[in-house]
Amino acid sequence: MRRLSLRIRLKKTRMRKTKSQEEPKTETENNEDGKTEDRDSNSGDGESNSEVGELPAHGDETNKSEQTESEESSDENKSELDEGEKNSDSGDSANENNQEGATENNVDSQESDQTSIEILPAGAQSELLNETNTQNGAWSTQAVESQNEKISQQSSTSKDQYGHAWKFCNVTAGPDYVPCLDNWYVIRRLPSTKHYEHRERHCPQEAPTCLVSVPEGYQRSIKWPKSKDKIWYHNVPHTKLAEVKGHQNWVKVTGEYLTFPGGGTQFKHGALHYIDFIQDTHPDIAWGKRTRVILDVGCGVASFGGYLFERDVLTMSFAPKDEHEAQVQFALERGIPAMLAVMGTKRLPFPSSVFDAVHCARCRVPWHVEGGKLLLELNRVLRPGGYFVWSATPVYQKLPEDVGIWKAMSKLTKSMCWDLVVIQKDRLNGVGAAIYRKPTSNDCYNNRPQNQPPLCKESDDPNAAWKVPLEACMHKVPENASVRGSRWP
Repeated sequence: MRRLSLRIRLKKTRMRKTKSQEEPKTETENNEDGKTEDRDSNSGDGESNSEVGELPAHGDETNKSEQTESEESSDENKSELDEGEKNSDSGDSANENNQEGATENNVDSQESDQTSIEILPAGAQSELLNETNTQNGAWSTQAVESQNEKISQQSSTSKDQYGHAWKFCNVTAGPDYVPCLDNWYVIRRLPSTKHYEHRERHCPQEAPTCLVSVPEGYQRSIKWPKSKDKIWYHNVPHTKLAEVKGHQNWVKVTGEYLTFPGGGTQFKHGALHYIDFIQDTHPDIAWGKRTRVILDVGCGVASFGGYLFERDVLTMSFAPKDEHEAQVQFALERGIPAMLAVMGTKRLPFPSSVFDAVHCARCRVPWHVEGGKLLLELNRVLRPGGYFVWSATPVYQKLPEDVGIWKAMSKLTKSMCWDLVVIQKDRLNGVGAAIYRKPTSNDCYNNRPQNQPPLCKESDDPNAAWKVPLEACMHKVPENASVRGSRWP
């Protein structure tokens, strides 16, 4: 009797755990025997029996099959049986098994009668019932479901965040911390800084999982276009640039604001005047018409690019993270496109022939050194027929150093087949500018008396830009009409 009660308990456990799993299995076995319909019609409780996994007795053959199924089921659940009971089970005679099988069949019939009162749906019926039960009230709208999904995602995100021990990044750098530019572990180990390697990107092998703090008193940024002229002081709380460059009208502290009068080193009387001066010097520049996308090297606070918006020109400004603290941060807070970068040992992160013009106003880049490697990089990103506007002291001053630089630049630009279009002096600002133009064909390259600087190898992809070392060579001008940059503009 004890074994009989144990088997009854096992069958109840199996009923609770494997209702939906046993039904398709039993149906498959019944189909193989070819007797499913007859057994269901005779028993009257086939659905319950299918879930239990056994059929009612129909003669000796049925008893034997049930005996076999019962033994297999016992083997499947042997982890739940006592070790001693399993041994006694295996030692029983065939007659005892037949008697127990018949008794179990009677018990199964009683259990089937009890469970037949509660019809257990199977497969798709069960899913339909569950779906119906959850929709007793009003039908959910898509908006409600979307809101619930957002709440669920926010909840899971919060859990992830609380699961990490977040800390602030480099406390010394504070809000100005840039992981790839403030990686002092690498910077201190650089073999040389002669080519501004310490201003280049040195990203950590693993992205830091820390938080960059906001400045104390930070407020929501002022909206464009008002932000072009003023930003909140506490958003970029740096005054050194205002002290050093205040006389050049870069930036000034005005109460709770930092204001930008629009000046620069080469345009103390405003960027708009300087912009118009360039076009008056060479009308073919045609701001917003023939010249629409330009690169500003050593941009400062990017007032030049900011005011070019008024001439329908889009400017990408860049400058290094150097002693002119937060100059690019000022530009970004103003809403002007800018990035931290330097003319160093690697190519700029741009494909070839993408800019209509490149501008340098006292950008402090030694264009003429080492075979003109840096100027050749500008040649790569400049479109055929594009302009290089160079406003620097060697253009208009006669100091020995300036004269030497001008001679070296003249020799270099001539060997690069650049055409010196015009040199003009702005009397209001007391500065001058030289405007060069890149060739539109390879004729000049092919007819040079000396192949210096040399042409790049055919295998050198001019559009490769990410972490590519600079080379003192020139790429041929694309002459195929289908290639970008072959037609002006």
